[in-house]
Amino acid sequence: MNTVPSDREAGGPDRADKADWFSDEGFWTDYAPLLFDGDHWAEAPAVIDALLRLTRVAPGSPVLDMCCGTGRHALEFASRGFRVTGVDITGPYLDAARDSAEAMGLSVEFIEADARSWSRPAAFGLAVNLFTSFGYFATKAEDEQMLARIAESLAPGGALVVEVVGKETAARDFIDGEWFERDGRLVLTEFQVVGAWEGLRSRWIVVDGSRRVDRSWVQRLYSGTELRESMLRSGFASVELFGSYAGAPYDDKAERLVALGRTPA
Repeated sequence: MNTVPSDREAGGPDRADKADWFSDEGFWTDYAPLLFDGDHWAEAPAVIDALLRLTRVAPGSPVLDMCCGTGRHALEFASRGFRVTGVDITGPYLDAARDSAEAMGLSVEFIEADARSWSRPAAFGLAVNLFTSFGYFATKAEDEQMLARIAESLAPGGALVVEVVGKETAARDFIDGEWFERDGRLVLTEFQVVGAWEGLRSRWIVVDGSRRVDRSWVQRLYSGTELRESMLRSGFASVELFGSYAGAPYDDKAERLVALGRTPA
């Protein structure tokens, strides 16, 4: 049985007293089969199709996949002729991504680094941060450090796409828990609102035969307006908000919060 330390809460909105739970490789390897299953990999081509239409990035442009995980979006970009760099803090995920790139005959640069400090000035035409990979640092200031490093890494007029669960859709669709089976594992989940909708605490219990994994973490929630303001403070000249990768409005029917920021031309 694996648990995070203390009260099993990992991180949290503006709680700098907690360790960086996301740097615990054991957390990510415990949940990798659920987060990166075949269905999620199968979604990548449609996601990239929509992003290319939304951003109008030039073919072959250098692309940064920040918090790339096991590389499914980075590899999809590379398969279409883009020059791709994937950055993540989790070594085993990057090892898996490199293995996949080799098996697919693709050339992708994968770098193990902290998103708050890594940058490559003016090197990319497009950056992406997808699959709700934003809002896990202990403070909002650290979230904005990450955004600022990405802005530094974009060429003039470059684009960043951030995709998260927005505060509005989280409130609309909130449930306090559910259970399901996936790949022979029983998964029980619990959810709790933190503060005045400042964050969402998630607890996932995974039962796989005789093995039981029990982990909790907190994601900071951003409304559309809050995310736009953070991106503007971090060096982006403009930010558009959408409710889908296809560019639907961010309204009461939104599927997700998609923010498209552009650096000064």
